Amino acid sequence: MKAGDSVFSIASKAVFLAALVGLISSLPKLATRGYAAEVRHQDDEHLKPSGKGSGDHDPSGATERHAQPFAAKSTNGILYHGGPVMLGTVNLYYIWYGTWDFSNDTTQTILTDFAKYVGLAPSGTPYFNINKTYYDLSGSTPSGNVAFGGSAIDTGSQGSALTDAGVANVVANALSTGALPTDPNGVYFVLTSQEVTETSGFCTQYCAWHGYGTLTNNGASTNIKYGFIGNPQHCPSACSAQTVTPNGNAGADGMANLIAHELAESVTDPNLNAWFDRAGLENADKCAWTFGTTKTLSSGAKYNVSFGPRNWLLQQNWLNAKGGYCTLAK
Repeated sequence: MKAGDSVFSIASKAVFLAALVGLISSLPKLATRGYAAEVRHQDDEHLKPSGKGSGDHDPSGATERHAQPFAAKSTNGILYHGGPVMLGTVNLYYIWYGTWDFSNDTTQTILTDFAKYVGLAPSGTPYFNINKTYYDLSGSTPSGNVAFGGSAIDTGSQGSALTDAGVANVVANALSTGALPTDPNGVYFVLTSQEVTETSGFCTQYCAWHGYGTLTNNGASTNIKYGFIGNPQHCPSACSAQTVTPNGNAGADGMANLIAHELAESVTDPNLNAWFDRAGLENADKCAWTFGTTKTLSSGAKYNVSFGPRNWLLQQNWLNAKGGYCTLAK
């Protein structure tokens, strides 16, 4: 697979389907999940998103029924299905998983800068403000603001071959031990070191994914949004857009691109029941691995947006206005 190919577009986007160390409940079982690459459907079937880049069957027809009340307003190539979007400032948390050596690796510094500046209050960035064109049942829209909530380290509690359930366990461990706060307005991404894989399709069906679950602890239940961010250095031909990158770290720059994609979808479709099209594609999926107009640094690295102290090459996102289109700015 070439670097420019969209692994998202051939992926099975799976709702997070496992228990978080016995604390996540009310989720379907992994055994019932199908991959989008294997799905055969009629052209008029309305698929549901599943978190990894494409759509899954919904034999119940509920997905289409949920979209029907909003069809008259959904005129921009993406449909509203009645679910929530994330409002206010979204807190972005990282869990560094695997054998990271931050004394000799700039990845932590680069991606912390990304988290701090991608939606810096009060005005956000033109790039992330694309998500402000989405709304919930009350007409409220995301703020476009993102704050870095902090990070935790897991040196490999689930082994180097993560399952979807293993990703959930990593998140649950961080929350149940207090390494990170349990935040209903947070998004938790498990960022993996180069040797770590994900057994449900990393590098062949997706590079990253997002989902949600219910964390129950001491009688209190919290909806948790989280995801897996694979290290592009594990399979650069599949998950990296270029080998020479703006910040001189191909792994970190590639992960920033993946985080931008999954964070946008987490904000506009946190429970996989808000914004997606008939094929089950969420907003960032509709523009996956398209970068729009780019500039070239003296190193030869291409970039298309700048915020904070850095340049970035990020996938475009779908504007829910003016008929809908892929863009880099609202």
